[in-house]
Amino acid sequence: MYSRPRLTTWLYLSPLHLLLLAVLTLPSFYVLWLSLNQSTYGTGLTWVGLDNYRTVFADGYFWRAALNTFFVVNGVVYVELVVALALAVLFVSGVPLRGLMFACILMPYAISEVVAVLVWKMMMDPSIGTISRTLELMGFGLLNWSASPTIGLTLVGVINVWMNLPFTFLMIYSGLLAIDTSLYEAAHIDGATRWQRFTRITLPLLVPTLLIALIFRLIFAFRMFSEVWLLTKGGPARMSEVLAVYLYEHGFRYGDFGIAAATGWMMVVGSLLLASVFLLAMQRSMRGA
Repeated sequence: MYSRPRLTTWLYLSPLHLLLLAVLTLPSFYVLWLSLNQSTYGTGLTWVGLDNYRTVFADGYFWRAALNTFFVVNGVVYVELVVALALAVLFVSGVPLRGLMFACILMPYAISEVVAVLVWKMMMDPSIGTISRTLELMGFGLLNWSASPTIGLTLVGVINVWMNLPFTFLMIYSGLLAIDTSLYEAAHIDGATRWQRFTRITLPLLVPTLLIALIFRLIFAFRMFSEVWLLTKGGPARMSEVLAVYLYEHGFRYGDFGIAAATGWMMVVGSLLLASVFLLAMQRSMRGA
């Protein structure tokens, strides 16, 4: 039997649970059911079992997209984490024109994702782009990202870091502000250098915050779509595709909903596996293991 306060709590939370059930759980299970069937525009569902998953695993384009996603996601997330940590430490230490600098870092969050990607695309245009032309004049050569998958995916990573840096920066900055300053004062009195204070006080106490930021960014970066689609559309010859673009192509261009649903569920499982690794690490760090 539930006690009255506990029952009241569940009643208060029930609208939220029903909303989550309607918006997340039921559609997820429908996509899972769809991944076990063959379907396209204007047709019903035909049960095929695990055939869609076998087709995806046998597709070379899927593995290329998975490999591209793996490299881009890892490059983006870890570079972004280091840059955000450096900026957060700098801001806590004190920077001139603090308000203006803070606004500059947060500015990408005020810009639409599509607009941001299109602006970057124009600035990096091999013919008229200001950044592209400047890099060429500096001796870096013509960066034709539309013809080179490597340069194209690198540009995707740069744009993704630029757009999402405010999120990671704010999380780490908040974590730094929560650290008791008396610890630094005691370490300074004991003769600890600035580097020793950073490695022995700041980093150990900041580990839970870093892991949370890492988990969120891995999940968000894993499903990146607009940067790749607006820049290269997966080209040339589908060499710069990522998993989200692969899913879109099969779902909306080829009309193969079963393949698209199977790809979506594999992306969910992949992101959950990645997140679980860091969740376990965070749990160990918080327990002091």
